[in-house]
Amino acid sequence: MTNTSTISATAKASPPNAGNKKRLILLFLPILISIIILLLPVPAGLEPYAWHFFAVFVGVIVGLIFEPLPGAVIGLTGIVVIALFSQWLLFSPAELADPKFKLAGQSFQWAVSGFSNSTVWLIFGAFMFAAGYDKTQFGRRLALILVKYLGRRSLTLGYAITFADLLLAPFTPSNTARSGGTIYPIIANLPPLYGSLPNDPSSRRIGSYLMWVAISAACITSSMFLSALAPNLLALALVKSIIGFEISWGMWFLAFLPLGVLLILTMPLLAYWFYPPEVKVNDEVPKWAAAELEKLGKLSRNEILLLLFVCSALLMWIFAAAWIEPAMAALLVIVLMLWTGVLNWNDIISNKPAWNTFAWFATLVALADGLARVGFIAWLGKEGASLLQGFDPQVSAVMLLVAFYLLHYLFASTTAHTTALLPATLTIAASIPGINMPVFCLMMVTSLGVMGIITPYGTGPSPIYYGSGYLPTKDYWRMGTIFGAIFLCSLMLISYPWMVLMF
Repeated sequence: MTNTSTISATAKASPPNAGNKKRLILLFLPILISIIILLLPVPAGLEPYAWHFFAVFVGVIVGLIFEPLPGAVIGLTGIVVIALFSQWLLFSPAELADPKFKLAGQSFQWAVSGFSNSTVWLIFGAFMFAAGYDKTQFGRRLALILVKYLGRRSLTLGYAITFADLLLAPFTPSNTARSGGTIYPIIANLPPLYGSLPNDPSSRRIGSYLMWVAISAACITSSMFLSALAPNLLALALVKSIIGFEISWGMWFLAFLPLGVLLILTMPLLAYWFYPPEVKVNDEVPKWAAAELEKLGKLSRNEILLLLFVCSALLMWIFAAAWIEPAMAALLVIVLMLWTGVLNWNDIISNKPAWNTFAWFATLVALADGLARVGFIAWLGKEGASLLQGFDPQVSAVMLLVAFYLLHYLFASTTAHTTALLPATLTIAASIPGINMPVFCLMMVTSLGVMGIITPYGTGPSPIYYGSGYLPTKDYWRMGTIFGAIFLCSLMLISYPWMVLMF
């Protein structure tokens, strides 16, 4: 418990208005950056209204990075500003001169266009699946079963955590929800059984190893499955919009499969070598997991129904995309869950993360499409291509991928990274003759999950595990650099040749 002297010391160290000043600075920073860009000369070859749109877009991205307000508020603000001043930010002089053109109606239609995007509804539907896992405790049961049978040794416990994430990932579009709602609450109970405590020298007994394996597994599975990370679905929409290349669930899975299997099988061992636990064997963990499973009892009716529903959705996503839109398949399963009582309507309307993500991604999709609509992406592609002239197409592709990967150091959100950089990178690559665009697109989108390992803020679960008390700052940055390099090199040496062979 925090004592009075600690509270007093904290109050002296951090005056009450210090936080407010910082928040005000962060609040006005996106506005200031947008204004600065607006005042800069319009680049040659670009229309003024496209440059103005880009200025607001950059302000939104800066807001998403520093988050002085929730991400959905930042995105919605950008949409409203552009729609209100659309004659200077969105529409060309030719469009405005057309007497049949209705400015107000067209502005509103653009502003809400993201809310009709099927990808946005697929994200929402998948969040409802996660709610089913949580309510029925089926996700917790899966993790405990793995711990029961694989938890005696530290290394096999690392594999148990990895396989638990692997089982949940295809049905959980938020790696933050998957880690924070299921995986972390379970493994947080494990280190104390070994006498390994947070923020203590004993953390290295096993807690540090388990937490690093957990965040690494979350990053790998986020790349392995299209439906395992929300920005994956955003990337899917951007690739289709900009390149016209459609990536199915099965294509994504097959493209990353060899590397995904290799990383799943070797990552706990690599962590065991680079960040070894002091305790190697313990008999208490399986007993604890068995006791927790006994408390859960047999599979409930709702757990069985949930299992049937999510398997049905997965089968429709993989095999029936030609007959039923994936988002519609998700909505069908939601209706079935509601009718059978797996979820109730209050579970739907009270799911704040789902509605927040729905609003956030809807605005980001509209903003990203707007960049292409005003011609900014096409202009950027020409400029980027001119800089890469003279390079071999394969070298250019590698340079673009490495730059895209390493620039994640600047982002605290995979969503912001995807929105800001993926459209531009795709457009630049498409303008360079000789680049295999299907392979390049697959390389780009499957890198989104694994790149989250490089920093303590790189992806949603990172702050959860970083804040656990088991991963000191210097250790996290060191291990992030090592594993980030391993993942990047593996993409180049394993995924790239495989994708060229397959696609």
